[in-house]
Amino acid sequence: MADTSAPATVKSAIRTLDIIEYVVARARPLMAQEIANALAIPVSSLSYLLVTLTERGYLLRQGRRYSAGPGLERLQAHAPAFTLTETVAPLVRTLRIQLNETSSFFVRRGWQVEALATEPSEHALRYAVQTGANAPLHGFSAGKALLAAMLDDELDRYFAESERRAFTETTIVSESELRADIARIRESGIARTREEHTPGIYGLGRVARIDGEVVGAFSVAIPTVRFDAEVERRATALLIKTADLLALG
Repeated sequence: MADTSAPATVKSAIRTLDIIEYVVARARPLMAQEIANALAIPVSSLSYLLVTLTERGYLLRQGRRYSAGPGLERLQAHAPAFTLTETVAPLVRTLRIQLNETSSFFVRRGWQVEALATEPSEHALRYAVQTGANAPLHGFSAGKALLAAMLDDELDRYFAESERRAFTETTIVSESELRADIARIRESGIARTREEHTPGIYGLGRVARIDGEVVGAFSVAIPTVRFDAEVERRATALLIKTADLLALG
C-alpha cells in the first residue's frame, strides 16, 4: 500500500501489488473482506482492483473468494515460494499505515533479534529501524515477545548464557525482574518496553506464528510524546490482528 502523500496512480499500483502478494502468500482462497481488512483498503477501491486483476487472469474468482490465477504463470515459468520477508512485508506496511508509527518484523538470531522488515513512520519525530540490524532480545519489545514464547528449559538456557547490559536507566537486566516481565507478557500476549533501549521510545510487540511455529514478532515503536492510553489500545489491537492474519496463512 502507498503512503498517504503518494499520487493516486502510485497508490493504486502499490495496492495492486500488495493484493497479488497477499493472496499468493496466503495460499488459500480469500474473501474480499479478508483482503480489505488485512491491507486496509476501502472496499470500494478494492472491488475495482479485484475486478481488474480477475479480468487479466492474475486472480481467480470462485464464488465470493479469490485465489492466485493462471495469469501469474505467464510472468515466470517457475514461481519460487514466498520468503518470510515477502510474506510479512505487506502486513508490516499496513500496520504502519494504520498507526503511522514505525512498524517492524523481527526474527530471532540466537540471543538477539534481527529486523527482517520495517516501515518508518511519516512523522518528523520517529524511531528508525535498520533492516538487518541485530540487537539483544531483552531491550526490544519484539525480543521480549520472543522470550515469552520460549519453552521454560530454553528460557533457563537464555538466562545462563546471555549478557544483558543496560541501554538506559530503565532497561530491565536482572533475571528476577525480566522473568516477572515475561510472565506478564505470557498473560497479556503483548510485550512492552518503556524507554528501555532508546530514551523517549515506547515499544509494543506481539509474537508471530505460522502453522503453530514461532517465526518472529511484530512490533511498533512510538515516541513518548505521542504515546497515551488510546494509542496503546489501538496499537495493541492492530498488533494482535496483524499476528492473527499471519497465523491464518
